[in-house]
Amino acid sequence: MSLLRARDTVPRIVARGGQDRMLILPGEDADSSTSVGRPIGSEYWDPARKIAFMDRHAIAVSVISPANPWLDFLADAGPVATEINEDMETLCAASGGRLYGLGLLPIRDPAASAAELGRIAGLPHLRGAVIGTTGAGKGLDDPALDQVWAAAERHGLMIFVHPHYGLGNEALAGYGHATLLALGFPFETTAAITRLILGGAFDRFPGLRMMVAHAGGVLPYLAARLDACVAGDAHSPVRLRHEPSSYLRGLYFDAIGYQAATLAMLMSLVGVERIMFGTDHPFFPPHVENAELDSTEWHSPAVHRAVLRELGPQAEIAILNGNAKAILCIDLST
Repeated sequence: MSLLRARDTVPRIVARGGQDRMLILPGEDADSSTSVGRPIGSEYWDPARKIAFMDRHAIAVSVISPANPWLDFLADAGPVATEINEDMETLCAASGGRLYGLGLLPIRDPAASAAELGRIAGLPHLRGAVIGTTGAGKGLDDPALDQVWAAAERHGLMIFVHPHYGLGNEALAGYGHATLLALGFPFETTAAITRLILGGAFDRFPGLRMMVAHAGGVLPYLAARLDACVAGDAHSPVRLRHEPSSYLRGLYFDAIGYQAATLAMLMSLVGVERIMFGTDHPFFPPHVENAELDSTEWHSPAVHRAVLRELGPQAEIAILNGNAKAILCIDLST
């Protein structure tokens, strides 16, 4: 928090009207249609408040991760990543079995990131790491990241890819945060994972475990089109062992799609066993006073519980419970 308060460019925290507000999206402080960031309080870092949210929504165990933009803005992020990951382990270990975590990587330095994955593998409550879409600055298909994928594969750790930077945000500006989040985020994710597939990463690292945010962006909708366009391009540099969409079936996805039709399409492509429930907490809070947040029902978990009920009991149980237990080795016996 002190680091973010000291900064004068995004990401940063500013004080407005006696309240801390966080600006994290690129260009956010220059777009007059958006508010000045969003309120940030102890719901972002206090494990007691996280568990209160979980209790309010009947969630037994959560796998938590640091929020974007992670450490991408730091030139020398290695020591900070190690410190945060150790703090995450301490926090989760003290939760009585309620919390597990994903760590951070100094992703601008692929060699340091590979080494940090080795340290994460030794932390019993961490299950992997969360990263953005730009990697070391050239995208996730950058060959320099092969050592990161190799380390994740070797240690059996999950890499969770989450958007942050958007894609052509100048075309989305002027309508507040809505277009940046509803369109920019899934477009960014779709482009990043597509490039990773076309670059052959999953041929080189078939055991790489990767989870994609927001039900895969628009990848499920465009998967067949991607196959057709790659097959129809006689001069394509792409040389894969399988058609592009087949690699999606080796990925994992959160279930944050907001409607049953979205998740049904994803299920038809990858199978129900690769999808896990998510909440987006503590983002998108209800419009109540901070003191009431922990006792108020939040929109995202409520909507997604209702969506899963529409998919039928078998899918609901798998996505809410069984998949995460199996994929992330979560012990619910404590």
